[in-house]
Amino acid sequence: MKRINYLASFLFAALILSSCGGLDKMKEEASNLQYSVTPKVLEMHGGTVKYEIKGDIPAEWFNKKAIVEFTPAYKYEGGDEVLESKTYQGESVEANNMVIGFETGGSMEFAGEFEYQEAMRTGELEMRAVATIKDDQLAMLSVKLADGVISTPLLVMVDPMPVAAKDNFQRVISEEKEADIHYLIQRSEVRKSELSAEDIKALEDFVKMANEAENEEFKGVEISAYASPDGPEKLNERLSDQRKKSADKYLAKVIGKAKVSKEDAETLYNLKSTAEDWDGFKTLVEGSSIEDKDLILRVLSMYSDPVVREKEIKNIAATYEVLADDILPQLRRSEIKVKVDKIGYADSTIMDFAVNNPDTLNIEELLYAGKMAEDLNTKAAIYKAATEKYEGCFRAFNNLGYTNILLGNLTDAKASLEKANELKEGDAIVTNNLGVIALLEGDKETAKTHFLNATDAGNAVDYNLGIINIMEGEYEAAVNYFQSHKSFNTALAMLLAGKNDSANKTIDVVEKEHPMNYYLKAVINARIGDEAAVMNNLKTAVEKDADLKGMAKTDLEFRNYFENETFKTIVE
Repeated sequence: MKRINYLASFLFAALILSSCGGLDKMKEEASNLQYSVTPKVLEMHGGTVKYEIKGDIPAEWFNKKAIVEFTPAYKYEGGDEVLESKTYQGESVEANNMVIGFETGGSMEFAGEFEYQEAMRTGELEMRAVATIKDDQLAMLSVKLADGVISTPLLVMVDPMPVAAKDNFQRVISEEKEADIHYLIQRSEVRKSELSAEDIKALEDFVKMANEAENEEFKGVEISAYASPDGPEKLNERLSDQRKKSADKYLAKVIGKAKVSKEDAETLYNLKSTAEDWDGFKTLVEGSSIEDKDLILRVLSMYSDPVVREKEIKNIAATYEVLADDILPQLRRSEIKVKVDKIGYADSTIMDFAVNNPDTLNIEELLYAGKMAEDLNTKAAIYKAATEKYEGCFRAFNNLGYTNILLGNLTDAKASLEKANELKEGDAIVTNNLGVIALLEGDKETAKTHFLNATDAGNAVDYNLGIINIMEGEYEAAVNYFQSHKSFNTALAMLLAGKNDSANKTIDVVEKEHPMNYYLKAVINARIGDEAAVMNNLKTAVEKDADLKGMAKTDLEFRNYFENETFKTIVE
């Protein structure tokens, strides 16, 4: 009995040693496993980091009785992002994992993504493995696969463009007034009864106000006199000419023609007469309810000779009586049109009133003054005055919100823009500006919705959508949105879309005062492989902003220069 127990103990111990030996051997030879990572340096796009890992397991490594769990992980300061694992088994294991043959070896593949955090900029992607044989478990390896994450898309400048509503200010406003003087048949004198007509009185008031106003001047006087197309043509020529003169004589008294020089009068006055107003006759007939209207119009179309026309129309006896009573008297007239230019305040006067006495100005003048103001606080004060005087003007509230965005006063800007939206819901400009607020507050999804609903607001919306597309990793779309803009973000989108040369040319025409323009130029040239340009631009960038040293020191865009002495000198 004891011999049997000794034999059982011996076999159990041998089994334990065998299993432990199998795990130890696998661990010793774990360095023979080969890995490749795509991309070779991890990259952040649209807030996530995607990876693909392929592993090659050599022959005679995978113990037939072993189960191995491989786990990719991204390790960084303050965190450990454990990624999706895969489990494989040896030939003798009864389980449902993928089998790796002992004699043949095998391969494994991993693909996934993880959310990027700023602390992940420096870190390591590694592969971990734990092997198990029955009840024994041993950590096989922890192999570094890649260094850090390139996060160049985060260089995007979140500087969305607000839009100001346009004013309708016109310094010179042209106005005109029209009136008719009607005459008795074969007469040309102006009757007193005609001068009491409503349109004549309105014309006289218009002229009087223009004469008295210091900022108004006459720009044109037109008198067109007509005779009706009945009677001899010679008579009608004389009549229309006399009617022109009588209307001119009347208007001269109203305007004060004696005060106008002869030269100015020749420029100002345009007098003409029409002997027989067949066009006016046709228009009146067309708009009438005369029984034989179609017949009269047919005569007009068939005959061009005025004598024949008159004869044929008179042959329509009953109808001609109606024409004589209702149509022809309307054609015996002089039409008077007076044009006046009202000249507005000079820019300096408008600005003075806008700052010191805004109640003096109308809404268009206030909006115009706000546009002219260069100082943002002055601009905001003018637009605020406009909102107080014209509470129903959405443009005033929009422009106050627009200015407060530029000032960085987002709370005030949002309140003004929400009021503007109440006054004109869905206006494209207001919607764009609400999107600007949302983006600056970090609400990308709301901002995107607003921008997509504001495409009629102009190419500022395209710029704003370009920013959104960079943030979402849609770089080709961003390049298309930036077509009308030469900016830092335009060059960045081109770089991220793989258009290195275009990015380089674009950043060259961007105003270089901002240090990030030089930094981006250095990144572009790092991708192109121009070492001298990298060093020159990076040196300028850190001279303008010393904080960029720390960024550059760990930026994997410059990984090929980390051991370069010039690079070290620049970033230290």
